[in-house]
Amino acid sequence: MNPPIKRRLLFGERMLLGDGTEPFNVVIAFRLRGSFTLKEIQQALARIQNKHLWLRALISYDEKNIPWFNVPEKPASIPVRIITRQSEDQWQEESRKEWNTNFNYEKLPLIRFIWIKGENVSDMLFAFHHCLCDGGSAMAFSHEFLKVLENPAAEIGVEKPILGIEDVVPASILNSRRQKLKARFIGRLAATAIKCIPVGRKAVERQNDYLIHWKLDETVSKQLIDYCKSQKVTVNTFLSAAVLQAFKKVRGEKSFNKVSCPVDIRRFARQIKEDHIFAFGLMIVVSSDEKLSFSDNLRAMQKSVEQKTSKLNPYITMMVMESGHDALNNFTRLLKNGKSSNDCMFSNLGRIKIPHQYKAFSVDTIFSPTVIGPLGNTTTMVTSTYRGEMDFSFMGSEGYLPYTDALAVRDEVIQTIHSQLKQMAVS
Repeated sequence: MNPPIKRRLLFGERMLLGDGTEPFNVVIAFRLRGSFTLKEIQQALARIQNKHLWLRALISYDEKNIPWFNVPEKPASIPVRIITRQSEDQWQEESRKEWNTNFNYEKLPLIRFIWIKGENVSDMLFAFHHCLCDGGSAMAFSHEFLKVLENPAAEIGVEKPILGIEDVVPASILNSRRQKLKARFIGRLAATAIKCIPVGRKAVERQNDYLIHWKLDETVSKQLIDYCKSQKVTVNTFLSAAVLQAFKKVRGEKSFNKVSCPVDIRRFARQIKEDHIFAFGLMIVVSSDEKLSFSDNLRAMQKSVEQKTSKLNPYITMMVMESGHDALNNFTRLLKNGKSSNDCMFSNLGRIKIPHQYKAFSVDTIFSPTVIGPLGNTTTMVTSTYRGEMDFSFMGSEGYLPYTDALAVRDEVIQTIHSQLKQMAVS
């Protein structure tokens, strides 16, 4: 029996958690060929729970109504829901269902497992609350799950969990009087500014949520990667430019020429390991210059992305946020009720390094994570590459971006990719 362990939620985690009445869930789906038993799946889930402390955590509130991750002496297992597989796209329907299903986090972990069980093909889904971790962490525990599903005795180690800001921010910065004052000053300034920004009485009516999914085949995916290398830009910048152009064409005056892109904090804060269960992200906003051609824009955007990324400071950002817990409600209200100012969140997880062939089964495909939450505009595009194929998940809500517009945006993005590759082939 383990002693109970707890830690207070950080500002970003509290923001994602909200008041617990509205789900903010991420779903990762993958397709396996092979046959499995429930016992094998439960054993594999128990192994990853044993490795990662916070996969056992519940949430409890203290007397000041502040939420804490709380790992009980006898943790509950990850719940498993089994359904019979009837179609190729069933994982999308189940993903949408999981987006809208709250976690009973005072009694059960912030993660659950869905097995869409077929004869020789199964789709498996991890659904978890976004306050628990990000897509990077989830890919790490999905990889571990597959490893121990193949071999229950496989070595996956034990995570040394992040128990607070002091496990992320080096002591020399965290305890520096100058940095503390700077963080406090920026925090107060931001809190005052947030109070003064006018917001609507109520949030936008979200209406129906939807998911649009597509893939680029291996040939086109490789051509796109080669094209980006030849232009000295990242795939991320190319796709951001394609998304911005698509929104401009489809939405016209209603487009904002802004895409927000999460930046993996692990690139800057080396204390956060690949397999840490952690939800904190950094963000940059990308725009295009309407006076430039697509290829000139790419280079200008790449330069801007590099400048903005180089200025990101995860340590000060976290210290500022931790000094602003009292401003959380105002900040959340601004996100929920403020006017939308960007077209879309765009996230590229890059190449997924999970093996395809295991002894008793194979991984047919891993779908890009899907996510939807209550903090303002839900329009999000996530891409990742597995087995050489680029995979796209495009989520949104009718109240922010009508489904017909979202389909048109998808078509424009695909069209841009093909037309740019065609131009390169000609030149």
